[in-house]
Amino acid sequence: MFFCRPCVNLTAGVYNRFFTSSIVVITCLLFALPVCLSPLICSSSTYNKTYVFNAKTAKLISHHKVEINQNFPKEGWVEEDPKEIIQSVYECMERTCEKLQQLNIDISNIKAVGVTNQRETTLISKYTWYKHYNNPKLFLTIMCKLCSFLPVVWLDLRTQSTVERLINKAPGKNKNHLKHKTGLPISTYFSAVKLRWLLDNVDEVRQAVMSERALFGTVDSWIIWCLTGGRNGGVHCTDVTNASRTMLFNIHTMDWDPELCRYFDIPMEILPKVRSSSEIYGLVKSGSLTGVPISGCLGDQSAALVGQMCFGEGDAKNTYGTGCFLLRNTGTKGSVAIAGAVVRWLKDNMGIVQSSSEIEKLAAAAGTSYGCYFVPAFSGLYAPYWEPSARGIICGLTQFTNRNHLAFAALEAVCFQTREILDAMNLDSGIPLTQLQVDGGMTSNRLLMQLQADILCMPVVRPTMSETTALGAAMAAGAAEGVDVWSLSPGHLPQVMCEKYEPQINCEGTSSSFTINQGVSNIQPVGRNWPTKGSNLAPGMNL
Repeated sequence: MFFCRPCVNLTAGVYNRFFTSSIVVITCLLFALPVCLSPLICSSSTYNKTYVFNAKTAKLISHHKVEINQNFPKEGWVEEDPKEIIQSVYECMERTCEKLQQLNIDISNIKAVGVTNQRETTLISKYTWYKHYNNPKLFLTIMCKLCSFLPVVWLDLRTQSTVERLINKAPGKNKNHLKHKTGLPISTYFSAVKLRWLLDNVDEVRQAVMSERALFGTVDSWIIWCLTGGRNGGVHCTDVTNASRTMLFNIHTMDWDPELCRYFDIPMEILPKVRSSSEIYGLVKSGSLTGVPISGCLGDQSAALVGQMCFGEGDAKNTYGTGCFLLRNTGTKGSVAIAGAVVRWLKDNMGIVQSSSEIEKLAAAAGTSYGCYFVPAFSGLYAPYWEPSARGIICGLTQFTNRNHLAFAALEAVCFQTREILDAMNLDSGIPLTQLQVDGGMTSNRLLMQLQADILCMPVVRPTMSETTALGAAMAAGAAEGVDVWSLSPGHLPQVMCEKYEPQINCEGTSSSFTINQGVSNIQPVGRNWPTKGSNLAPGMNL
């Protein structure tokens, strides 16, 4: 079954993403027959959310979300408060239960809770997550990528010097030195590097670990530990999809690896127990859902793969959010750091658009980028380049270029980067993809979806129910042994209505569309090796 440990290759692959700046907790609630609902906690870097699904129809019944504050104390740093995260989880669960009661739905029908989260963020908060004390003060979690006593969020770049030191001690200074065990390159993206930075730079963290007063985990670990009792018997665990993003997990033995822990000099005693993605971990110990089992846990992108029903070999989905995250049912994954974030940049930093929805109108008005290319490497380049020193470029500007062309170029940039990752995956897997399933906030942009179909030269399929990440975690929770209210057998999977975008260009040979993509690839090296510390020399001067 997909959620069993041996199937972790669906989430730990050769092409992996960097940090994401959202912690999404989806509290997935499942109701028993005849209502059969599945609640889900979704934790991103910007919101905690709770969704409730009908386990027979996959219909979304109710939901609630609470915004999470982020701090940016230095350039490239992103921080959050783990205490605020868990408080917002409880608030979401309680408000959702109130909404269900307003719908005359008995919350006693809720049969299970699932959790999904952004995975790599490392949580170091002002409050330590002690083994023996209730007041959390120093919780290390893979999900929040906020350091300096707060979670270290996935786009955080403070660990670059740590990465360089770790690569320098690898044979041949090879960043892929550990890939044979982890499926990952040594990168600022992953949790072990963030934890190493915290141990090296935050005395309180180092002392708590040395005195065995701290535990390490992902945001899912933090949430499950708190919901199951915290210091009063709380369960310290994670699932394979989250563990596979730490660089401490061996994707072949399916467990923490002593050699990897020694490489990063991290004590194994602080690590959570690795469990499957669909089993009962423990019971909720307080609040309206007291006694309900927590039985599903998946990293956000893996949950979306399940929610998109990608159970066949070669099936793939791409999530268009802050970044783009393409997962395939072959053990490969590709990540684009900047997708929806480029729209926010055009709006907040440049003032080119007044709202995120306006970019589609501007781009449609132009109908072309008119030779303008945009490489939004704001946080470096992720797969397939893995070049953190890269920086963004806009080129091909003329006196004729206006904001409409820039808007079009921004949408094209998202599509081109997806094409590059997909081509790398096809080469790596040997299984050509025939259609791409998509989800995420940007998929409401119809022009973007049509551009993606044209640039990929294959159909793009978007479900009308956009919350596929939440749905996937709900399915995992409902399918767990002992809950058994959701069947994952092919004949019982829910039917989800979809919208399909067919290519509207002549894709014979695909060379015409790919020459544009090659053009973007050719200018990307110009943005690499950008100086980040006290240098006045621009990379272009070295060309």
